[in-house]
Amino acid sequence: MIVNWQFAIAVGGGATIGLGVFLVVRELVPATPALGPALRRLHQPAGTGPLAGATGGRLEWLTGASRWLRPPHRQLALIDQTPEQYTLSVLLSALIGLAAPTLVCGSLFVLGVHLPVVVPVVASLGLALLAALIAHRSVLAKAATARDEFRAAVCTYLDLVALQLSAAHGPVQSLERAAAVCDGWVFDRISEALRIAQMQMHSPWDELRELADRIGIPELGDVGAIMRSSGSEGAQVHETLRSRADSLRDQIRTDNLARAEGVTSRLDIPGALLVFVLLGFAIYPFIARL
Repeated sequence: MIVNWQFAIAVGGGATIGLGVFLVVRELVPATPALGPALRRLHQPAGTGPLAGATGGRLEWLTGASRWLRPPHRQLALIDQTPEQYTLSVLLSALIGLAAPTLVCGSLFVLGVHLPVVVPVVASLGLALLAALIAHRSVLAKAATARDEFRAAVCTYLDLVALQLSAAHGPVQSLERAAAVCDGWVFDRISEALRIAQMQMHSPWDELRELADRIGIPELGDVGAIMRSSGSEGAQVHETLRSRADSLRDQIRTDNLARAEGVTSRLDIPGALLVFVLLGFAIYPFIARL
């Protein structure tokens, strides 16, 4: 009976891995873009972002699972991923972790090593949970890195907008020209938001504020708030933009120093443990003689 269980587990693990490989290949193959959803994203009502309601075509079957997993929406929007893609990565990681111990035990069974059924079951469940947690932490780490990069780019964007305003350009034109000067994914996101605002006939500062709320970057919302006063009241805000850029740089520098101090304090723990180990080696001969 044990032999039959191990054989069934090995077959199930192989089928699970085959299903995972099939899903990965299926999602990597480029799908035919749907014109209807693209037009709806371009002409959506005010107050909704460009990613609202986008389900990704083939990933629609993951919508219910993504609601159950409660993905980090702001972090996903920052790294330009959908909740369905996050759910797919977590499920695939869990499936790989679930199938790996089964395959190992199946290989050992072929070689003549017989293990209790509880070993692959417990190992599969534990490794599946660990793999899903690693996939989740990977998304959070990517979002944290992207947030630091976005904040640094916002400093440059503030200075560029101030320079455009000093060159006698209008507030809307200054935002667009400043975003078009530099390359990089941050300025591409800002340019995309400004382009959507232009096509939907929205004010660009409101679109920047909505983007800031969606991705969790309040510094970008400050740009929209400052430029709103320039567009509605005609205020000269280039000095305000420069002072905000300087304060943001100081804040980033302070955060980096605090992060470096935290890493340094954690490095003191191995040093303290090493002192105790050396102290034990030094005291052991005297204790052994007693």
